[in-house]
Amino acid sequence: MSRLLAAITLVLSVALTIVVTITCSVPIILAGMTKLLLPIPVVWRAISAFCNLMMYCWCSSLALLLHLNPWLKWDIEGLEGLNKKNWYLLICNHRSWADIVVLCVLFRKHIPMNKYFLKQQLAWVPFIGLACWALDMPFMRRYSRSYLIRHPERRGKDVETTRLSCEKFRNHPTTIVNFVEGSRFTDEKHQQTRSPYQYLLPPKAAGVAMALNVLGSQFDKLMNVTLCYPENDRTPFFDMLSGKLTRIVVRVELISVTDELHGDYTNDKNFKRGFQQWLNALWAEKDSRIEEIKAGAGVKSGY
Repeated sequence: MSRLLAAITLVLSVALTIVVTITCSVPIILAGMTKLLLPIPVVWRAISAFCNLMMYCWCSSLALLLHLNPWLKWDIEGLEGLNKKNWYLLICNHRSWADIVVLCVLFRKHIPMNKYFLKQQLAWVPFIGLACWALDMPFMRRYSRSYLIRHPERRGKDVETTRLSCEKFRNHPTTIVNFVEGSRFTDEKHQQTRSPYQYLLPPKAAGVAMALNVLGSQFDKLMNVTLCYPENDRTPFFDMLSGKLTRIVVRVELISVTDELHGDYTNDKNFKRGFQQWLNALWAEKDSRIEEIKAGAGVKSGY
């Protein structure tokens, strides 16, 4: 692709994405204001359904924009067995802002609409916080060990906050997404964290353990998703917008939520140690899978 064509594609993609996002987010924000003013369960359920519909429209619009790139190929494995009537906890590596687009576009027809764990502070950001609240995004408040030492009375409050935030999901199928590394991968972060993995940051077990502790038996499966952009590894989001993204690789593994994955991560040291070992082993397998993909070992399939 020539630089001129890439520049034109970038401008058009950004403009269309902004238009689509505004078109879908304004009704969600207005719905959130209505939800705030009318705290009636039947109204809230109707508004949640409407907001999910608008989110689906946003995802479908992004799918159309991606299809405008004739060079883009999807390489997918593991969609079999997914069901929009089930509950899922989706964990994934985090390489780029493109990851959110890929997850929304790919899974919109296969599982319930994605809900992302968000920091409690985001709830107070104007417009964004209201939109996320209207979309029933779960907010998580996590206290550091040093804070809990100074304020022992707050111990367990983070779990309770998350529990209350997730309580609404017991009545309708939901997919909760957790980027386990807690941040997008960069070479600098890879060195700072002294990651034992070649292509990943160390996983943070607390968020996953907390979600399983809050909604443990509710989840039908844990979805272990591996994302890779083997030919656009440096700047996948920019390449996506400029039409230079050539291949998106997605591997989905369904894991049963067994009793061994339920426990008190904060207070039970044995469970905490075992859970960390389980997640680290899962991440080591993911790292090996990415290495295989980069070596060209993936089996290609269309989307």
